[in-house]
Amino acid sequence: MSIVYLNGNFLPESEACVSVLDRGFIFGDGIYEVMPVYGGKLFRFNEHMSRLQNSLDAIKLHNPLNINEWHKTLIELIRLNGGGDQSLYLQITRGSAKRDHALPKNPKPTLFAMCNELKPLPVDIINEGVAAITLDDIRWLRCHIKAISLLPNILLRQEALDQDAAEAILIRDGQATEGAASNLFAVINGVITTPPKGSTLLPGITRDLVLELATNNGLACQENNISLAELQQADEIWLTSSTKEILSVTKLDGHKVADGKPGALYQRMLTLYQDYKETMRRE
Repeated sequence: MSIVYLNGNFLPESEACVSVLDRGFIFGDGIYEVMPVYGGKLFRFNEHMSRLQNSLDAIKLHNPLNINEWHKTLIELIRLNGGGDQSLYLQITRGSAKRDHALPKNPKPTLFAMCNELKPLPVDIINEGVAAITLDDIRWLRCHIKAISLLPNILLRQEALDQDAAEAILIRDGQATEGAASNLFAVINGVITTPPKGSTLLPGITRDLVLELATNNGLACQENNISLAELQQADEIWLTSSTKEILSVTKLDGHKVADGKPGALYQRMLTLYQDYKETMRRE
């Protein structure tokens, strides 16, 4: 049985309980973070903590732990769950309070964290890519906050799954923003392109690393808007996330992307990403 962290305690998952009046349960009033772990080591820990703090600041909630306390807590949680490669999830809500839309004064946040085995992507997905569909972006206007209120994302992702696609790529005012649970890249005229950061998309840690690796290895890249028409004509389309890393989209809305196979730049970036991970493991 897995061990979780809840409000200062490590305990079996079956024994972890929170109040039914917790604002995370009642209102979805909280934020979360997902962090991969390779060889027992937290991947891009400082970057994830920075995004966590930005989300907390955006919802006007203080951080219950400092960065050293977070590191110590999460490393212990990983150890208690066997180390190795893990997907670590942590969540902070505004805690239990009388049901009221107004923010409670001096809230006592609820802290929760868990981790699960992180398995590598199946070889067939790497070799063949995945299908995606485009859908209208029906979400709110503060998508840069990693909020736990994910119902719009869930509905969009489920619509993709119902159409035998792995992901929904979201379109707002004619521009592609991101996936329902991923960031978006397109190779346009040989240039690796991703939409710029802003309130319409989540600032992904893996997204930033892909840009960093491209820049450091002489691959042309840019942050620029991607229109639906450009997406439909792209040489390559990628999706990135902490747990899926980099996926190649080889079918969009039922049509092949280019020749329908993962492209050369995807293969190059996938190699660079795996090399980066292995370097981290050895440090």
